Amino acid sequence: MHSSQPLHFTAESTADGMTERDFTVGGVPGVLWSPASPATDTGRAPLVLMGHGGGAHKKHPSMAGRARLLTAGCGFHVAVLDAPGHGGRPRSAQDEADVAELRAAQAAGEPEGPVVVRYNARLAELAVPEWQVALDALQELPEIGADGPVGYFGIAMGTALGVPLVAAEPRITAAVFGLMWPDALVEQARRITVPIEFAMQWDDERIPREAALALFDAFASTEKTLHANAGKHFDFPRSEADSAARFLTRHLARTATSPA
Repeated sequence: MHSSQPLHFTAESTADGMTERDFTVGGVPGVLWSPASPATDTGRAPLVLMGHGGGAHKKHPSMAGRARLLTAGCGFHVAVLDAPGHGGRPRSAQDEADVAELRAAQAAGEPEGPVVVRYNARLAELAVPEWQVALDALQELPEIGADGPVGYFGIAMGTALGVPLVAAEPRITAAVFGLMWPDALVEQARRITVPIEFAMQWDDERIPREAALALFDAFASTEKTLHANAGKHFDFPRSEADSAARFLTRHLARTATSPA
């Protein structure tokens, strides 16, 4: 059982149709993006939790860009937490050792998958309960509410942390994943039955095609879609964010409850 922690807002700004509010919850820094002009008087709208990539942070340009699609474009609220050892959070000695091991493998031309999988699995054990505490606090906000629909969107490390979260969290009813090895995630994926959109790079030099397909296959969802894009790992197209926004709108907006 995760303990209740209050949400503390620390800064607020508005630009380009989107309001950005920094917050902390249980000592973990996060950001909540919302439509600058809510569609309803209460501002009540679905919530999307987003996971950032490895080595990035909650306000990385990819996070802000995806948030803009979902807030200004779809009318959703979007929340991102800094993952353990990322962004505004200090690295532990274990974080430093894991990162050094990864850099050594890359420099030696050795496969980085085994290192990344172990590192991300350790982070997921820390991050999943943090996300559940944050979701509790976010749902106490009147513009989100305890009964509103919740989705998840995370690519690469966002998938490594997101699959265990979605498997553990029944409040999340649709999710977008992609670009991750299956090794540590297959068992959790088999427990996921909500609609899934999954993206991969067909010519990925880091994650073998068969590995990406194995993770997609593991999801127990009866409604799941695979997007296979030509190109290498870092050729991941920005159009996938547009597709994710359409997917989440399709699944969250139709279950949105009218404000009381």
